Amino acid sequence: MAAPELGRWGEYGPRPPARLGARAGQEPATALGAVGTMDLAYVCEWERWPKSTHCPSVPLACAWSCRNLIAFTTDLRNDDQDLTRMIHILDTEHPWDVHSINSGHSEAITCLEWDQSGSRLLSADADGQIKCWSMVDHLANSWESRVGSLVEGDPIVALSWLHNGVKLALHVEKSGASSFSEKFSRVKFSPSLTLFGGKPMEGWIAVTVSGLVTVSLLKPSGQVLTSTESLCRLRGRVALADIAFTGGGNIVVATADGSSALPVQFYKVCVSVVSEKCRIDTEILPSLFMRCTTDPHRKDRFPAITHLKFLARDMSEQVLLCASSQTSSLVECWSLRKEGLPVNNIFQQIAPVGDKQPMILKWRILSATNDLDRVSAVALPKLPISLTNTDLKVASDTQFYPGLGLALAFHDGSVHIVHRLSLQTMAVFYSSATARSVDEPAIKRSRATSPAVHFKAMQLSWTSLALVGIDNHGKLSMLRISPSMGHALELGLALRHLLFLLEYCMVTGYDWWDILLHVQPGMVQSLVERLHEEYTRQKAALQQVLSTRILAMKASLCRLSPCTVTRVCDYHTKLFLVAISSTLKSLLCPHFLNTPDKSPGDRLAEICSKITDVDIDKVMINLKTEEFVLDMNTLQALQQLLQWVGDFVLYLLASLPNQGAPLRPGHSFLRDGTSLGMLRELMVVIRIWGLLKPSCLPVYTATSDSQDSMSLLFRLLTKLWICCREEGPASEPDEALVDECCLLPSQLLVPTLDWLPVSDGLVSRLQPKQPVRLQFGKAPVLPGSTPTMQLDGLARIPGQPKIDHLRRLHLGAYPTEECKACARCGCVTMLKSPNKTAVKQWEQRWTKNCLCGGLWRRMPLSYS
Repeated sequence: MAAPELGRWGEYGPRPPARLGARAGQEPATALGAVGTMDLAYVCEWERWPKSTHCPSVPLACAWSCRNLIAFTTDLRNDDQDLTRMIHILDTEHPWDVHSINSGHSEAITCLEWDQSGSRLLSADADGQIKCWSMVDHLANSWESRVGSLVEGDPIVALSWLHNGVKLALHVEKSGASSFSEKFSRVKFSPSLTLFGGKPMEGWIAVTVSGLVTVSLLKPSGQVLTSTESLCRLRGRVALADIAFTGGGNIVVATADGSSALPVQFYKVCVSVVSEKCRIDTEILPSLFMRCTTDPHRKDRFPAITHLKFLARDMSEQVLLCASSQTSSLVECWSLRKEGLPVNNIFQQIAPVGDKQPMILKWRILSATNDLDRVSAVALPKLPISLTNTDLKVASDTQFYPGLGLALAFHDGSVHIVHRLSLQTMAVFYSSATARSVDEPAIKRSRATSPAVHFKAMQLSWTSLALVGIDNHGKLSMLRISPSMGHALELGLALRHLLFLLEYCMVTGYDWWDILLHVQPGMVQSLVERLHEEYTRQKAALQQVLSTRILAMKASLCRLSPCTVTRVCDYHTKLFLVAISSTLKSLLCPHFLNTPDKSPGDRLAEICSKITDVDIDKVMINLKTEEFVLDMNTLQALQQLLQWVGDFVLYLLASLPNQGAPLRPGHSFLRDGTSLGMLRELMVVIRIWGLLKPSCLPVYTATSDSQDSMSLLFRLLTKLWICCREEGPASEPDEALVDECCLLPSQLLVPTLDWLPVSDGLVSRLQPKQPVRLQFGKAPVLPGSTPTMQLDGLARIPGQPKIDHLRRLHLGAYPTEECKACARCGCVTMLKSPNKTAVKQWEQRWTKNCLCGGLWRRMPLSYS
């Protein structure tokens, strides 16, 4: 069947949103205000073959990690009609660059689950096999499975990693507070299982169709310890199940056999290790019957339970249920509460004084919907919003609560964002331009001659600002979801909402790509300034921890506007400079073991900040040169990094006379006393190491053989640093300094720096309301790929030699070495170090991630 034209996606019908939500015992609630903005960002589909080779798997599984990696399944059919179960992993910034894995599963894959770090993936199938996938060499497009578990012949219906005990709550009502500790607080939450010393033990838990629960623990030695137990004595068929965790370290499992006439069962599961064996203890919890089965008018209309989900992995007290017929569905939200047990008056009179009323746990329905079109998929939020008000009072509040919206996809192709407690409509997306009457019951609508394109699996991003859906043709669609969740916002309030989520990502370390989807070019300047203001309000220790993360965040924001491209260069350079400074200082070692508290690097910074002499040799004699002694091979391996420092200092000083011109790369460094002081310290270190091994010194092309280039640059750098250092009052560079910098190009050859890595990402080229059509395995030609500002250092000539951005080595126009590129900033480096004597401290600094925190992906040898 041919997929619908792209223009039909995202078109809004003339009708208002349908009335989904209704509180228990009340009339159906009306929708919250106007329909919220929810539009399509891009779609990515498979190439069309004469025969449908890639086909959606049944059931279809999809998962979204906190690092914005998406995994989903398809079946690959060969000419003999045999099926290969495939797992596809892609980065949201480069969805066409999909990595397809032959999973090795013999039966349909039923579950996919990312761990909390977003770097490992679990897959489970209908034969009881579970596999754990991890990155090869920390590459997002290279995966392997080394460990797993098996419950032979028993299909897996629910799967989850064990909880590691880390939970950070967002206090939205305190979004205006100055301290991050007020906005985001660590919640007391116990891990599912702990090792000696309280360290959480890694592993996973799964539920099978025959009512078994299996737990696999990953021992530090790499072995897998697996145990299987029945959920209860009387085992029955489990068609649906879900897993949640409690703050006390227990696990709650919800099960249903698929019939709405039978109860939804709940079990408490406790995992422990006794005598090197995994032990599983289970306990029955209160069960519930769906409200629609007790209503005489609806008793037989929704015979099957099709969806069973806890509202959050760490929220076992709230559950979402969906019952369906062939044409329609009904959704209910339930909450587990403690209630007083009524006691007869006779027993109340004889009860001892001071005894408390006995309490029991009981499920109570919070809300239910009217009859809906048949629900095809459900996506739940991952944002841990802290609710300080009563549940349903928050539901009617018009403030910003992105973590309170869940997504429902229907067989008619529409997607609704509804409040997770009241089930009221907050935003609607229509995949078809066909409009229907609001009040026409879903059950009366005639079914189409052919099934509409609809999502079979959906996942919300970790900030709930994006939604990915895989439809029944195997096509992937990425939707933006307004941070207001259906409410009209003025620009100032929208910026505040985006800022709050950027701060959350900064604190947690989660990737913020889905937030960038909503940032328009006109917002960039204000967001960067306000983000910096909030950062400077934090304590010095926290600022130090987040220093590199905020630089990466500013760089990714500035990429979204052509007016701030040069600032992207400066932020990337600052990241690189900080990394070089900390690495070189870490190589210094005290001459004696019983040295004072301060390290050689700290003493270097202290001495350089106190001594303002412009003569580099007079500064150098105040240092203990024995602390700078290194192996000769190490010094030679550092030459390329030291060369970059020397070239950068020369470029900055030569560009000082042009500071009044339009912004150029490096402009912000000219008034940054901290960065200039860092460069000054590195110049001193390079001078000392040059005495030990002259071949490691930066090489300059000078007009005079007798000129001491290092002394000249240090003298000018010191004068510039004195003008803007923190200890003294800021002042403008005097005319004598500017004149000397004007003469630099006639004394030394100013190098051309490769400022900005080329990023072929998608987010900076997406336009609102203009979705992009992409194809798996085929790199697109996107608008705005060429630099819009042809400034010095930004213009690139086709076929220009490429460079290893981290080792500062030239790779040639057509590199022959395997390389990897950052999925965010585009930074390129060789996969393996070409130098056996490479500095380990530098190589290991970016083994797992790029300096900006982005994931690596392997590049083809013929990359351009």
